[in-house]
Amino acid sequence: MNIQLICVGKLKERFWAEAAAEYVKRLASYCKLQVVELPEERLPADPSPALIRAALKKEAAVIRARLAPGSYLVALCVEGRLRSSEELAAQLQSGAWGANGAKRLVFLIGGSYGLDEALKAEADDRLSMSPMTFPHHLARVMVLEQLYRAFQIDRGGPYHK
Repeated sequence: MNIQLICVGKLKERFWAEAAAEYVKRLASYCKLQVVELPEERLPADPSPALIRAALKKEAAVIRARLAPGSYLVALCVEGRLRSSEELAAQLQSGAWGANGAKRLVFLIGGSYGLDEALKAEADDRLSMSPMTFPHHLARVMVLEQLYRAFQIDRGGPYHK
């Protein structure tokens, strides 16, 4: 399975980077994973809603340029559908994501202001990690961990209890 994780923003803190790297290493035996970091648009300290929308549109253009044709795009956003770990595992293993012949499953994590509304609307699916707000850096670690957990669930591994 080819999975791409596109993230807006760079992991600067060592503890986030180490946690993400650990799950990337664990996932290597289950899928072909590519993590892509894209730059977050710079904004002033207290940006207006118009400035935020403009920045998100610019980020969306960069994201679209990185999407390979035939990808199945899953946008992570608060409005997305909540799924349990077991449901995520079933979704991955059943081929329901990408059942239309997609060659790559792409998870998309926006920056500190989220994702452009048009880009979310273009996504094949939307996934919510929780109705709570988390730092986008933590969201990356959470997605990687949940992907690893999903593969463990599918294989009956001891990781998921």
